[in-house]
Amino acid sequence: MPHTPDKTKVTAQGTCCDSSKSPADGIVVSMQKKSEHNDNEKKGNLLKPWLSAIASFLLLTIGIAMDNWIKHSPVWFSGWMRSGWYVIAYLPVGLPVVIKGLKTAIKGDVFTEFFLMSVATIGAFYIGQYPEGVAVMLFYAVGELFQEAAVKRAKRSIKALLDVRPNSADVLRDGGYITVDPNTVKVGETIQVKVGERVPLDGEMLSESSSFNTAALTGESKPDTIWEGETVLAGMINQEKVIELKVTKLFNDSSLARILTMVQEATTRKAKTEQFIRKFARIYTPIVVFLAIGLTFIPYFFVENYVFNQWLYRALIFLVISCPCALVISIPLGYFGGIGAGSKNGILFKGSNYLDLMTKVNIVVMDKTGTLTKGVFKVQEIKGYDMPTDQWLPLAAALETKSTHPVAKAIVEYAGGTAKNIAITDLEEIGGYGLKGKANGKDVLAGNVKLMDKFNIRISEDLKNVTDTVVIVAVDNKLAGYVTIADEIKEDSKQAVEELHKREIKSVMLSGDKQAVVAKIAKQLNIDNAYGDLLPEHKVEKVEQIKKENKTSVVAFAGDGINDAPVLALSDVGIAMGALGSDAAIETADVVIQTDQPSKIVTAVKIGKATNSIVWQNIGLAFGVKAVVLALGAGGLATMWEAVFADVGVALLAILNAVRIQRMKF
Repeated sequence: MPHTPDKTKVTAQGTCCDSSKSPADGIVVSMQKKSEHNDNEKKGNLLKPWLSAIASFLLLTIGIAMDNWIKHSPVWFSGWMRSGWYVIAYLPVGLPVVIKGLKTAIKGDVFTEFFLMSVATIGAFYIGQYPEGVAVMLFYAVGELFQEAAVKRAKRSIKALLDVRPNSADVLRDGGYITVDPNTVKVGETIQVKVGERVPLDGEMLSESSSFNTAALTGESKPDTIWEGETVLAGMINQEKVIELKVTKLFNDSSLARILTMVQEATTRKAKTEQFIRKFARIYTPIVVFLAIGLTFIPYFFVENYVFNQWLYRALIFLVISCPCALVISIPLGYFGGIGAGSKNGILFKGSNYLDLMTKVNIVVMDKTGTLTKGVFKVQEIKGYDMPTDQWLPLAAALETKSTHPVAKAIVEYAGGTAKNIAITDLEEIGGYGLKGKANGKDVLAGNVKLMDKFNIRISEDLKNVTDTVVIVAVDNKLAGYVTIADEIKEDSKQAVEELHKREIKSVMLSGDKQAVVAKIAKQLNIDNAYGDLLPEHKVEKVEQIKKENKTSVVAFAGDGINDAPVLALSDVGIAMGALGSDAAIETADVVIQTDQPSKIVTAVKIGKATNSIVWQNIGLAFGVKAVVLALGAGGLATMWEAVFADVGVALLAILNAVRIQRMKF
């Protein structure tokens, strides 16, 4: 269903425990800047973020060595000297966190991770646990660095999409080609693309033909040949020869620009799990703080040998363990990784909520033409009646030149140049029926049986036995003849249906073709249910009926995204097939499959399930480890070192698990 983008303001400075922001949110803002401003990862700068952690680690290691390995020497390492040493070790990693904690508290957001870490480590210093206080903050800082690295990795995978947008175009002006900013090129101007260059704007091919690498758009490495008059999309790489294009869309209106915008906006549409964790963190963190306060003071009234520092230490351990860092970092990264994995496989999810929905789909309704079949029709048979074929076929072809339907194109191609000089007037396209108009003054009808019935044209008996798609032609209210046309099933259609059935997902096919044709293809593909003779509004009614009969089911519809826009909007998950050049698909669909392969529907389900699995693994890992160590800490059986593992260690494991999806093969 169409989804209104979440209006949440995104920022490049989300913190892992800030329930209104996530690290993935910052990616959206940073990607909107010029790519050159995001490319500061030169070798000399790679070590810089780690310098403070390295300094703190060296000072901490020396301090621990002084305390243990050479415990009785030197004598000077005691008292204020010892505490001062650990304070110096603490400052490189601790001071920035304490300052951030104070700043967020002043703004009214007290219960952040910065606050928890500051209280826990300063408290450790208060009771004399200097090494543990430094270690907690050090490992927290290291965790932040790993988090930043994970975010940068996710950012790079999406930034690679932005890099396919060329920053210059060679446009024909004043009799020669000049290099300009693509934003300044107007619709209708001619541009030139050399071999090896990326196409900067959407356009119509003016040259005879060329081969293009479309991998950046579709994920497919196989080159695609595009001929004169066909559409070339921004981001494709010209591989064969110098070509000329007539620009059909402005730079910011190109299919690629709209797709990039969609991918960027996808991070603002949160899955229910992600939304819950954010709300949970906002409530959970203050509860943890008050429980820690209770753990410090309540035992005073019940424990005979109460020692304040002992219970304070347990409370500090409790604070460190309780930080929801692992959840709030890893879950957004997991979903973001799923969106990235989809992009690599030529599948664009409009939000993490659709990744979740794909895991629940149990009925997939598919359009026939262009989804399960290639939509490339060829004339199979021609038969005339009272009028010679060479008289009525050019008239029908002349009518069909005004239609963009694949069947019409097949007839025009077969008729060749015979229809060129025929004048067409009073043309009317009757949806679901065919065409009506005047050709050289003669009344011509070209369409299906329903069109003939509508105008009371009697048809021959042999037409009732034709199973292929048929276009019947009548001239001056008399049956003239018919053309049979067949469409070819896509190579992976049968595999797609089989894979859906393996996952216990029911398959349904809808088509405007007659029932005999639809039934024939459904039998070949082993589709559960197939319905033909459907007008566009009937497809909507049929999907409504399917949803009504299966109230607990999640229904996905896969179509070409142009004629099927109403059904895409009605379904629980609208999947646009092969819709790179379709504005209607990008606007209406929830998932856009950039190739025209129906097997990608199954791939989308797999990516959704893999993402969902990783998210729940992280939730289980975080809650499980924290629950165990919390119980041990409250009972005095766990130290700050176990707390560090329960917080930072689990967070690191969760992050590594979250980014794992980007390496998976589907």
